[in-house]
Amino acid sequence: MTPRVTFAVAARVLAQLRRDHRTVAMLIVLPALLVSLMWWMFHDSPGTFDRVGGPLLAVFPSIIMFVVTSVATLRERSSGTLSRLFTMPMGKLDFLLGYALAFALIAVVQAVVVVSIALYLLDLNIQGDAWQLGVVAVLDGVLGTALGLFASAFAATEFQAVQMMPAVMIPQILLCGLLVPRDQLPTVLHGISDVLPLSYAVDAVLGVAKGNGFTTGTGGDALVVLGFILAALGLGAATLKRRTA
Repeated sequence: MTPRVTFAVAARVLAQLRRDHRTVAMLIVLPALLVSLMWWMFHDSPGTFDRVGGPLLAVFPSIIMFVVTSVATLRERSSGTLSRLFTMPMGKLDFLLGYALAFALIAVVQAVVVVSIALYLLDLNIQGDAWQLGVVAVLDGVLGTALGLFASAFAATEFQAVQMMPAVMIPQILLCGLLVPRDQLPTVLHGISDVLPLSYAVDAVLGVAKGNGFTTGTGGDALVVLGFILAALGLGAATLKRRTA
């Protein structure tokens, strides 16, 4: 892994995104719109929005980042761009880390926008600090990126890449504690939820909402999410194909 090459890949991805206004709008604006829609749905029941609004800050960015990065990486392979890049002194991990770094910067902007709107316009009630919620939201966005990069290795077309979203993300959404608290799940399902990364992403958001700082359980959940990110990037580098079949 060469930092110079990694930064060059990140700069290239950011340059591409700067020209793709629709994708940037999807990454930055769509999570805020979805959270606002949920607020509108529960306008007459603010307690319900306070309960689900925090976890949604983990779920929506992760899903959107997953879809965009998995399709973008597959497009690099199918167009032959990835093959040409690998003729240069660049390793697979350089490529994936460059993508992760670029989308991490996008995730920072995404988190600032969606957290600011949730807290200051939609009156989401949390006991913890806003900056901690922002940090967790960034981690959750990067988690979606890392999972998308890993999943793209198993797709041969952009349509298959999109199909990976329900296969990878929907089971996590069902078991992450958004619909039913994880400690109320049947024993087997609770055990499955314990090995799913989105569970810890939601737990970290809930921890901040309850006022638990990074020195308590929230910090542990955030570290687990970081561990999943690093593992997904490592597995992605091991399984990444230079071109589609």
